[in-house]
Amino acid sequence: MPQLEGHVALVTGGAGGLGARTAQALAADGAAVVLADIDESALERALARVREAVPGARVRADVVDVTDSTAVRDTVRRIVDADDRLDILVTSHGFPRDGRLVEMSDEQWSHVIDVCLTGTFICVREAARPMIKRGYGRIVTVASRAWHGNPGQANYSAAKAGVVGLTRSVAKELGRFSITANAIAPGLIETESLRRLETFDQIAERARRDNSIKRLGVPDDVAAAVRYLVSPDAGFLTGEVVHVSGGRFG
Repeated sequence: MPQLEGHVALVTGGAGGLGARTAQALAADGAAVVLADIDESALERALARVREAVPGARVRADVVDVTDSTAVRDTVRRIVDADDRLDILVTSHGFPRDGRLVEMSDEQWSHVIDVCLTGTFICVREAARPMIKRGYGRIVTVASRAWHGNPGQANYSAAKAGVVGLTRSVAKELGRFSITANAIAPGLIETESLRRLETFDQIAERARRDNSIKRLGVPDDVAAAVRYLVSPDAGFLTGEVVHVSGGRFG
């Protein structure tokens, strides 16, 4: 029997390359999965891809703005009303808005912090409520290798470092309810959005040079790590940061 049979998962950022691939992996392992994203058209496309890849998958979509606490609370309520439980949360939402420190606007700073950090806090808080009631849960936040600090990414690095601190605090607070909380810190992962960048070739070459494993990451690498962390086998692993970065940390 698949390890996640009977489990219910919420994956935010579900329209993105990492979120959709993670949802596919969880569905293939037996979970019922709700993909959540603010981009309705992209979300529908991601939902179709998951259904095509996993015939018979129990997967549906919910449009939600992770910075809107009422909207997130309503999403969680709908899941619990439909399935009577929420076992897994994966927060795969977020984006960078790069700029040098002295040129970064207040809006560039606050937008990234609001979505990447505050949005993660809201999702974790709301998902934790039904998990606490059931006495079981798996929370995986998607941070980034950038949490160590990157030039030109003061906002993104600060947000992702905050996600790591948040996750470790949640792990200590909720462990008594058999809820684990771990962070994934991806390095450079080759997604469609990354390939569309004009600077993709230069970024990819630098990553191959600096990685211990001489290739780019792919969404399957992240999905495999998430799949383990949300499994029953990972019940004694919490508060960790798993770098899916090919050996590139700093």
